[in-house]
Amino acid sequence: MVLRSCWKSRHKASCCGPAPCWVLLWFCVTQFVLGSGALGETKNVVQKDAEFDITYNDTVTSDNQTIYAFNHTVSRNKSEGVRVTVDVSQGFESPILFVVRQKQAVLSFQIPLILRGLYQRKYPYNHVGRTLCQPPTRVASETQYFFVDVSTLSTQGTNYQLRVSRVESFILHTDKKFSFTASPSQPQYFKYVFPDGVDTVVVKVNSDMTFPCSVMSIQDIQCPVYDLDNNVAFIGMYQTMTKKGAITVQRKDFPSNSFYVVVVVKTEDEACGGPLRFYPLRPDELIDAGNRSKVIDVIVTPAIKSEVYVMGMLFCLGIFLSFYLLTLLMACVENKRMKKREVFQIPADMSPAETASLLGKNGDGQIPASPYEYGSFADNGSTLSSEAITDSATSTDNNYGYNERSLDSVGRSRHESLSSVEEDDYDTLDDINSDKNIVRTKKFLYVADLSRKDKRILSKKYQIYFWNIATIGVFYALPVVQLVITYQTVVNVTGNQDICFYNFLCAHPLGALSAFNNILSNLGYVLLGLLFLLIILKRDIVHQRALVRNDVNALECGIPKHFGLYYAMGTALMMEGLLSACYHVCPNYTNFQFDTSFMYMIAGLCMLKLYQKRHPDINASAYTAYACLAGVIFFSVLGVVFGKGNNVFWIIFSVIHILATMLLSTQLYYMGRWRMDSGILRRMVHIIYTDSIRQCSGPMYIDRMVLLVMGNIVNWSLAAYGLLERPNDFASYLLAIAICNLLLYFAFYIIMKLRSGERIQCLALVCILFTAVVWGLALYFFFQGLSTWQKTPAESREHNRDCILLSFFDDHDIWHFLSSIAMFGSFLVLMTMDDDLDTVQRDKIFAF
Repeated sequence: MVLRSCWKSRHKASCCGPAPCWVLLWFCVTQFVLGSGALGETKNVVQKDAEFDITYNDTVTSDNQTIYAFNHTVSRNKSEGVRVTVDVSQGFESPILFVVRQKQAVLSFQIPLILRGLYQRKYPYNHVGRTLCQPPTRVASETQYFFVDVSTLSTQGTNYQLRVSRVESFILHTDKKFSFTASPSQPQYFKYVFPDGVDTVVVKVNSDMTFPCSVMSIQDIQCPVYDLDNNVAFIGMYQTMTKKGAITVQRKDFPSNSFYVVVVVKTEDEACGGPLRFYPLRPDELIDAGNRSKVIDVIVTPAIKSEVYVMGMLFCLGIFLSFYLLTLLMACVENKRMKKREVFQIPADMSPAETASLLGKNGDGQIPASPYEYGSFADNGSTLSSEAITDSATSTDNNYGYNERSLDSVGRSRHESLSSVEEDDYDTLDDINSDKNIVRTKKFLYVADLSRKDKRILSKKYQIYFWNIATIGVFYALPVVQLVITYQTVVNVTGNQDICFYNFLCAHPLGALSAFNNILSNLGYVLLGLLFLLIILKRDIVHQRALVRNDVNALECGIPKHFGLYYAMGTALMMEGLLSACYHVCPNYTNFQFDTSFMYMIAGLCMLKLYQKRHPDINASAYTAYACLAGVIFFSVLGVVFGKGNNVFWIIFSVIHILATMLLSTQLYYMGRWRMDSGILRRMVHIIYTDSIRQCSGPMYIDRMVLLVMGNIVNWSLAAYGLLERPNDFASYLLAIAICNLLLYFAFYIIMKLRSGERIQCLALVCILFTAVVWGLALYFFFQGLSTWQKTPAESREHNRDCILLSFFDDHDIWHFLSSIAMFGSFLVLMTMDDDLDTVQRDKIFAF
């Protein structure tokens, strides 16, 4: 009977058109084997000639099988989609199997279609729609046949509706939006062909509906097309989406110069940050997912051309190289001013009368008595009033053991080797240990009191900052580069666009890199860091020459010049640019520490430099400072990995934060003249009782106490905020703590500087104002939030936006530009803010 029905089918097919004989023969043999092997039962196979756009209502049982024969004309230059839609409305005991046989592909599915979710949840769908993969043809036009087989093992008759139709707008056109509806059991895909002259396009998918969660996939033109939730990730590029999705596609990746845009709606929303609504009571329970249809718009737009890449790179280089030109211009002007001032240079042994006759009198007919009045005349550190020199000689008698040294001996010491001198081996304070506590606990401290160690020792001590951070940078950067290259390779091989949190609407690929613009914009950190190193090198050379010629100002006046921390700051800025670029190769939560580690370094080094300016003898060593920063980075990693919603971690961190703040406050208040031992609690109680309760006396160091009280209030508030809110982005929270402390200390420094009668020179004031404006603009673009790894990749893409500068850079790139300029300006502020003191003796400069 099977062979007889096959013969009838062949006869009918021949009436309708020239069907391929080998297809019919294969089908007859298959049916014979199936019919003779199904437990000895006989199955009636009926083939029907079917037409497009007609709904067929039929019944299927285990005793009969229906075959629908379709034919359509396929052209080589025209693509036409064919869609099979099946609906089964009534209940049934066994599933119905639908098999679509084409010339070079077979598609099969059952009704109900069972799709699995998390924890093996099962969701049945009775309404299924699938688009058939179109086999390629080499001839100009040919008629192709395909068959839809319907069968079941159910003994009861089951009604179904079958409809085969042509897909309208199966071909996507450039810059034309197309809307459609998809669901988990009715995925959609469309074809796009690269037009001539277009090598890269951006496929954008949008929806007004956040949920249900969906997946966009880009696949090559081949059969089968993977368009179900359980197989869409098998090939091609794909990403989850809620309201927005975008994938950049390059012609070189698709030899056929075309690709499929596949859109699949997932059975659950957990991958997009949605809730898990259903919890089955039994493992085999089927769950009704409800209506999960989603209206989606798709549009394909050409990507930027190579000229835009060139323009973006030239723009980036032009901005930062202009700072080099401006610095060179200012250096030339300063050199001319220095040459003119050499005519008015005052010898160190000139008498006061000769000095007065050379410099002249001021507007009141008096000789200026204060060295501050010569600040603008002696910026280069080459002149000094005779009265200032006289005051220097007389004031040392009242300076608690300050030993005056002759200028000749100090000058000769510069020629001695530094390699044989260690801070522990040779300390100028060893012979006055008895009065170290007296000097450093005076009510009013001056820089001369805290800059008494040998300059050679301190210079070597602070140079270690530079060499240590250079070593740290090399050992840190090499594995980072290797890791991000691996990340990018994984993304390119697997096609999983959810690994990296790009701004997909403005991610311009170059070579193997997916977002070259985000990497290029970090160039400013490297170039401006290098420029700062060159500026410091120039200042260092000028200072060394002044020491060689025994310049009075360089030896005994102004803030002590130690450049090691400046070199470390410039190196840290360059490393920040390198590691930020590495982070943006594939930004995600696991490598966010690459982007923040040297930010912690920069904040810490800036605070150390501020403190070192007026406390060079008691500033922390490089080993202690980097050990503390390593602890900060360690907690940053722990917070990223374990901090989300972990109450125990936040309690431990908050306690450590508060204790560290208190210990540092004690260290700063007593200038290091306290001991942490078993008797510390007894001494604290004694001081509180005698000073606060019994005598009702206030703190001896009012200014320091105000700073430390404010610092403790800020840090305790930040600790309480972290403990109560437990922010997801722990690394940024930790960075905020560092920045708040730096800003607080900087504000205190400026206020105390002005309160002490000092002034801020014009160049430093311009740097402060310029830096403040740039920081404000930079923070505006930073808080635009184009992506965030605190959410799921699909939720992060909701924040994506188009490029805003030269069609190449987005808001975060502008943040990179402005923040690098702002950091460079901040470094210049630290470098120039005390230039007004270059002619003031150190025993007249307050240490606060």
